[in-house]
Amino acid sequence: MSRRVVVALLGPVTWTPPGIDPARWRTALAEDVVDLLATLNEVETAVAVTSRDRWLADAVVWPGTQVYEVPEPTPNAVFAALAGDRAARDGGAGGCDQVAVVAADAPDVPGLTLGKLLRPLTTRPVAVAPVEGSGTGLLGVAARLPVPAWLPALDLDTTAPAEVRRAAPSPGDVAVTAGWHRMRGPADLAALDPAVEGWEATRALLSGRPV
Repeated sequence: MSRRVVVALLGPVTWTPPGIDPARWRTALAEDVVDLLATLNEVETAVAVTSRDRWLADAVVWPGTQVYEVPEPTPNAVFAALAGDRAARDGGAGGCDQVAVVAADAPDVPGLTLGKLLRPLTTRPVAVAPVEGSGTGLLGVAARLPVPAWLPALDLDTTAPAEVRRAAPSPGDVAVTAGWHRMRGPADLAALDPAVEGWEATRALLSGRPV
């Protein structure tokens, strides 16, 4: 059976609601995503962060969670870190086979959506989930290790699924799965559904926001 890892990339947050401290907002978002990952079945979970933001990982991870320090907050850097970990374990035999990297500013993303990001890797080398709502970019990207040489430099905030498909030898090598919103503007904030379970840290922070 393939060993699969889902990594929350604790990258910069581009928008904060008025009246909320940016560091507290970023921490709440990351905490909710990390908590969600802990509920996923049949996958291992980890977080990735630059050394400058190691404080954020330390604030939100569960005991025993693997933390990867990467030189830059990009999926490519995460894939490289996991590939190195894979090679270090029993000459490559004990490492992970499939990796999904997801943005840490989607506190209410359903676990099913993340599961769909990994599912195509049984037949395709790469899968991407688009971001919905404000702006362009990706919710996440998944790949089989070792990643294909044609995979371009990815930025979760700006890369579009079409760019990844254009880089592939065949567009069919890249699956486009279900998307979800990230918290990058007022419209995304309005999309949070109070009736949906989860996103407790974000919910608690918003409940104390000045109006």
